[in-house]
Amino acid sequence: MISRMSAPQTNGGSPMRTLEPPARFEDKTRALLREGYLFMPRRHAGLEAPIFRTRLMLRNVVCLAGPEAARLFYTGDIVTRRGAMPQTTLRLLQDKHSVQQLDGSAHRNRKALFIRMLVQNPARIDDLVSRFRDAWLRRLPVWERQGRLVLSSTCESLLAEAALSWAGLPANEHAVKRDAPILSSMIRNAGRFGPATAAALVRRANMERRLRAEIRAIRSGARKPPDKSPAAEIARHRDETGALLSPSVAAVELLNILRPIVAVGRYIVFAAMMLHQKPAWRARFSDGSREGLDRFAEEVRRIAPFFPFIGGVLMREAECYGYRLEKGQWVLLDLYGTCHDPRWFVEPDEFRPERDLSWQKDVYRFIPQGGGDAVGSHRCPGERATVALIAEAVRLLAYRMSFEVPRQDLDVPLDTVPTGPGSGFALENIRRR
Repeated sequence: MISRMSAPQTNGGSPMRTLEPPARFEDKTRALLREGYLFMPRRHAGLEAPIFRTRLMLRNVVCLAGPEAARLFYTGDIVTRRGAMPQTTLRLLQDKHSVQQLDGSAHRNRKALFIRMLVQNPARIDDLVSRFRDAWLRRLPVWERQGRLVLSSTCESLLAEAALSWAGLPANEHAVKRDAPILSSMIRNAGRFGPATAAALVRRANMERRLRAEIRAIRSGARKPPDKSPAAEIARHRDETGALLSPSVAAVELLNILRPIVAVGRYIVFAAMMLHQKPAWRARFSDGSREGLDRFAEEVRRIAPFFPFIGGVLMREAECYGYRLEKGQWVLLDLYGTCHDPRWFVEPDEFRPERDLSWQKDVYRFIPQGGGDAVGSHRCPGERATVALIAEAVRLLAYRMSFEVPRQDLDVPLDTVPTGPGSGFALENIRRR
């Protein structure tokens, strides 16, 4: 059931509608788990405006999509992320006291740290991409001998190695074999519940303990990572009161650098699928040209199912699509649905890099990882790195190697969050070019 609107109200002379509360015993949690990425798009499709109220996990929630909703989420201090996610999801992804859980001056201070590391200096991202490329090319002869690889698990390892070394942390073979599965399990289990989620939480806690020790060693001088490395920057960052971050908070923020880099592997798998399904693009990039790589990567981000939505809680009364929303209201912004809605994208299920999308423009319509201004809002600061890593992987696949795609399960189930092809995308008969 989608709640109907009540009689119009006025606020300062402007009529506003309100959404009636959901039926007392209505709860759509099972439908959400069953439908996954399509839960909100299916319900928004039949509405004049993409907004409805329902109940999830016995909690009253307003579900939103589109540019106006994104503007609400990412403008000023209207929406807080605190209290907006299930505890297991929060602890596996951002965790308490992380940058996304802060508001106001505390958020702006902590966010500035991530902006320095991920946005303001493109040379830092070039360094990360270079480490990823070197790891790929170094392993290419091994793949050639083996004759086969599964891209999903291979990318997790490559990206973990690049992320650890770039962050100024140990990145030897032992460290990568230990940490890559931990980082990937945080992502894989964030939208699930059960024993695997509990195991992922335990493994995350163990990694946090090791990272706390790294922070203490850096501060004592026992460890000396490169001065501009994320580990060094996080270790010496001071909050808005002038105090160093506690070792536990610093460890959380280090994970908030490492984990998202490993998560880019999911996008790389979808990019490889597009090269397979659209061979003209693979041929276009086969000469090593970088022209069009970013547009290709951005269209992958638009069309590929990553995380389906983001949650927030209103810190004050607000309006969206002409509806009044009360302070304290739990709200969900449909990221996947917005990027697949024909109201905002012509033929949204078609893969068209010529749309010329960019994370740096059209910031409320193109929101695969959120919207708004990366500096001044809760928008993810890692999109420059994400696009650069996807683009480099596409170039490596098309230009630096040849391969065949055997018959396999390439279905992408939209009732699983996060999702990907069942086979992980296997490659065979790999050769260096």
